[in-house]
Parts: sequence; structure tokens; C-alpha cells
Amino acid sequence: MRQEESYFTTDEAIRLDVFLSQQLGQTRNQITQLIEQECVEVDGKATAKAGLKLKAAQTVRIRFPEQKSTPPQEIDFDVEILYEDDDILVINKPSSLTVHPAPSVKEPTLVDWLKHKGIALSTLSGEERHGIVHRLDRGTSGAMVIAKNNEAHEALSLQLQDKTMGRFYLAVVNPPTKETITIIDRPIGRSSHNRLKMAINENGKNAKTEFRKLLMSHDETEELIVCKLYTGRTHQIRVHLESISRHIVGDHLYGSHTKSDKMERILLHAYNLYFTHPTTKERVVFTASLDPVMEDYLNKHFDPKETHALIDPLCIERLFSSESL
Repeated sequence: MRQEESYFTTDEAIRLDVFLSQQLGQTRNQITQLIEQECVEVDGKATAKAGLKLKAAQTVRIRFPEQKSTPPQEIDFDVEILYEDDDILVINKPSSLTVHPAPSVKEPTLVDWLKHKGIALSTLSGEERHGIVHRLDRGTSGAMVIAKNNEAHEALSLQLQDKTMGRFYLAVVNPPTKETITIIDRPIGRSSHNRLKMAINENGKNAKTEFRKLLMSHDETEELIVCKLYTGRTHQIRVHLESISRHIVGDHLYGSHTKSDKMERILLHAYNLYFTHPTTKERVVFTASLDPVMEDYLNKHFDPKETHALIDPLCIERLFSSESL
């Protein structure tokens, strides 16, 4: 059980966040959150400056916030585990599963499933975390990595920021794209017309997606494509496709709302996930198999042999230049 408060004395000049990170064995990100909550005092005075320069013989007092925790909802589902060790958990998230709890979400979430598995990261700031490094929309299925400790979470979060972690998505779009390679680099922000949607917004956050053709459907009205994310904005793939008058089959928020599109789920799947393992430092790649709904759709509307050859993970990686991996 962590003490409610601790005292440390400096023996040299050093930044406050660096000093506490060394004393507590925690990441600087965790320390910064603690400092910003004004839980740290230097010589009896509270400070919210993580970069404060300390002198030798100064006393630092930390008051640890009470840990917040909520019991998980009961779950009636399971999630496919692609890989697990002491540091990370890689899963194949099913479509229709929401990642984070929210006031508008009544059903159990991925976080509830993680709680039942006993995965909970300790946080100095008292906030409840469950190792979520990156998100997938509720309807999107596929590969996700979850950190099982603070060190892994910090390392993976940095990879997400510097683009050394990446994902390839498979999607079925209507109508087919015009070019073999389509790169869209346009900022995304909240839609001013529909608060549930995001939209191209010049005042939004920068967003870049690369789309590549894979295969046309039998009737040539739809196309299987692979998408490479260079940023991770909310609904990014869907918004960028909408900006060129394309939509993903089953997407009833950004789609064309045609009666012919009766898919029960959006045909968007995070197929490949790659990153550097936080402990072994080896590059790892995971492939999340398609669920029966998406696989059946592809088998009915596309040539099965060609489809399975084209979505081979090595084939997909070769489609993209070495600079983008």
C-alpha cells in the first residue's frame, strides 16, 4: 500500500520532475500529472511546475491522491487474445464493442473486460487507467495493444507519437477510388453541422491517410482497399474518404444512407499492427483475422482466392514504401 505522503531531500541541483521520477521509479509523465494537481510542495510551498529547478538540500513533499476505482459491469462476451506477456496484451477487438465507458454508453466496454482480467495500471495522480494506448471506434474491429504496466504504457505511447507504431486497415468502399494511391493530408475537427461527426476543418488537427487499391468487387461498384494512418484522429479514415465522396460499406454515419447498404457493421478492420516491444526492443507485427461477417461479405462480393492473396500481411507491407513503415 502506497504511503499517503512522502518526503525527499535533494543533494544536487536537478529538475523537479526528474528528481521525483528517480525517487519514485515512475515515468516523468506520471510525475507531471501529480505535480500539475498541486500535490507536490518544495520547502513548504505548493508548485505546479514540473520543470522547476531544484537546489541542493531542498525538501520535497508529496501528498498522494486517493486512488479512484469503479467496479466493472458484468460481461457476457470474450475478446480474442493475439499475444500476451508480462508487459503487453494484443487483442482482436470485435465490432460493436466500445473501448471506454462514458455516460452515454450503457453496455459493458473493453475496459470492463480488462478489469475482469485484472489489468489496471497504477497511477500517482489517482486516475483509473487500463493500459489503453490507442483507440478503435465502436464499430471498427481489429488489432489493439494494451500496456500492462506504466513503463510499457509510456514506451508505446511514445511510439504512437513518433509514428514508429503503425496500423494497416482493410475497408470496403463505395464507389471505388479513382487512383491506385490516394494520399489525403487535411486537418480534422468537430463538424459544425452534426456533433456526432468529425469533418475537414482548416482549424482542426493535422491528419494524413494513405489509401491503396487492392481489389474490385464482382460488379465493380465496390472496392477493397488498404489504409495507412500517419496520424490518429477520431474517425480519420471515414472523414478523409467522405472528403473524396467515398464511404465505407456499413457506415451509416458518414455513408450515403442508401437502402441497399444493409450491413450490420462497418466494413473497417485494423488488420495489421506493428511496433517495437517495450522490453525486448524487437519489432513485432500482429495480424487480426477478419470476423465471420466481414469475411463472408468479401467471399460473396470479391474473388476469394485473389482476396486472400492480396491481404497477406507481407503483401500489404510491400505495398508501402520503406519510408512509411
